[in-house]
Amino acid sequence: MPRVTRALQQSYPRFIRSSPGSYRINKAIASAEAIASTQRRRVQLVGRHGAFISRTSSGYEEEEDDQQRTSYLNELKGASAKSAYTKDFQQQIDHAKVIAVKDNFVTERLPTTCASSILNGFTGNAESTVCRILQEVGMDIAGKTNMDEFGMGSHSQNSAYGPVQNGFGKNAQSPGGSSGGSAMAVADGIVSIAIGSDTGGSVRLPAAYTGTVGFKPSYGRISRNGLVPYANSLDTVGIIARNTNDVMALFQILDKYDPADPTSLRPESRTRIHEARRKRQVDFGHHYLESEDVKFSFVGPRSKGETPAETSMPRDRYKRYTSGYLRRIGVPNEYNIAEMHPVVRQAWLRTLSMLANKGHTIVPISLPNTKLALAAYYVLAPAEASSNLAKYDGVRYGTPRDLSTADNENGLLYANYRGEHFGEEVKRRILLGTFTLSAAAKDNYFVQAQKVRRLVQQDFNNVFAFGHPLLPHTRHQNSSSDRTVDLIIVPTAPTPPPKIQDLEGQSPVQSYINDVFTVPASLAGLPAISVPAAADEDIPATPDRHVGMQVIGQYGDDLNVLNFTRYDIEGTMNFDEARELTWSRKRM
Repeated sequence: MPRVTRALQQSYPRFIRSSPGSYRINKAIASAEAIASTQRRRVQLVGRHGAFISRTSSGYEEEEDDQQRTSYLNELKGASAKSAYTKDFQQQIDHAKVIAVKDNFVTERLPTTCASSILNGFTGNAESTVCRILQEVGMDIAGKTNMDEFGMGSHSQNSAYGPVQNGFGKNAQSPGGSSGGSAMAVADGIVSIAIGSDTGGSVRLPAAYTGTVGFKPSYGRISRNGLVPYANSLDTVGIIARNTNDVMALFQILDKYDPADPTSLRPESRTRIHEARRKRQVDFGHHYLESEDVKFSFVGPRSKGETPAETSMPRDRYKRYTSGYLRRIGVPNEYNIAEMHPVVRQAWLRTLSMLANKGHTIVPISLPNTKLALAAYYVLAPAEASSNLAKYDGVRYGTPRDLSTADNENGLLYANYRGEHFGEEVKRRILLGTFTLSAAAKDNYFVQAQKVRRLVQQDFNNVFAFGHPLLPHTRHQNSSSDRTVDLIIVPTAPTPPPKIQDLEGQSPVQSYINDVFTVPASLAGLPAISVPAAADEDIPATPDRHVGMQVIGQYGDDLNVLNFTRYDIEGTMNFDEARELTWSRKRM
């Protein structure tokens, strides 16, 4: 057995389980010695931060992979007029070849546990659509990342395999949740890109806390087939990377209709969105809103003293774009809450000032039902979870039942088994969801929460100049109003990342408040991205001051959100300083 694989298996069996098969060196990334050196460093990062639950030694057959990749790339070339892929697309895929996947995506060669002991050892008999596409284009799945059990949590501490932490000892900070393992895998340089899921902010919050970029696309743009559901009407596949450039490149690969997913946007709906964007392009007389050639940045494992990798956005091109289409940026009054940390408020003001200096117009707006969004979310999501998790009974999935104890004693069928294997937070949300769906409470809670959700969606439709492309009555109603905006910018979280030791005394309600700025976009199904805020030139950047800025767009306006973030926020020296903090983190 190769030295690296043996070290992985022996040193950290709690977090790492290598799949059968020989350790195959990925020649597209580096030499064999460089990979061995990198993997030895990764053992420390994976084990001590708890980012991974299982690891793979890349046991896929090369010939089969090449055939799948060639077939898929030919399909992409046939759609090049719409997708605008680069000619050297295959080479760019090789540059971003290794990717991590959250443990709630079903894979055939690695267990899928959702960080829960109730699914311990479960391996799916089919690949999730996202993982299948990744492998078809030639990406290797490095492993399954740790998370909050079934996605229920904001700090990645509710895992049956141990918590994820950002740092060590008393200074360890929350990596955010529930996709904290994916965010830490990217932040620590283990992988360049990771896949997560976002139900109420589970990709954006970890990105904000770890200094990475996290993107939640419009609901239905990326297939959920093979994603273990938490709340079907809210679950969205998300992407975490070191920069928006890589997020955008991967998004254009995964953004396709999947007949296996009933919530996937159908081709006619995608055409309607494309036509609405085309009309908007004609109205503004600028090509900025269209998709373009996007290359993966070559961001392999980083060694000490190495500078951040270059993204494919030259300065002259950046100036050309920012001197073109200037946007109207919305700032919701309701997000300026008293509980916001001063560091976050200063970063928000600094970002808005930077954009105003570039010529963008800052417009105060009102989203009056935002204050109800968090309460509505924590009624709707647990209600759907209580239904989705009913199938985990120890008969069909996961850990075998203990036959020495009868679950049906005292009239109980499998309550003892579920009580033993579900974590405390999962049990809390199941009970909450079951109550809100009960006959006595449904009208007062679940039905009212659904009404609030519609009001939140209507608030967004009222302020966006780009009408909702799938709702005919909103498609052009705001296009000429001076009170409407193109995008909304708010903080991703009301505070910087808290220390893990400070979370121990928090009540569940206190931890739920972390989602207050991310939940509204989730309820409305809108695209939203979290990017590190511009650094303060007068105050040294430290990990405990990580602040994420969230850019929110109208439904279907994903490329506008990504392009704006890529050029108008990331294309600054201040952002480079904020991002450099992540790469220069000391690895103990």
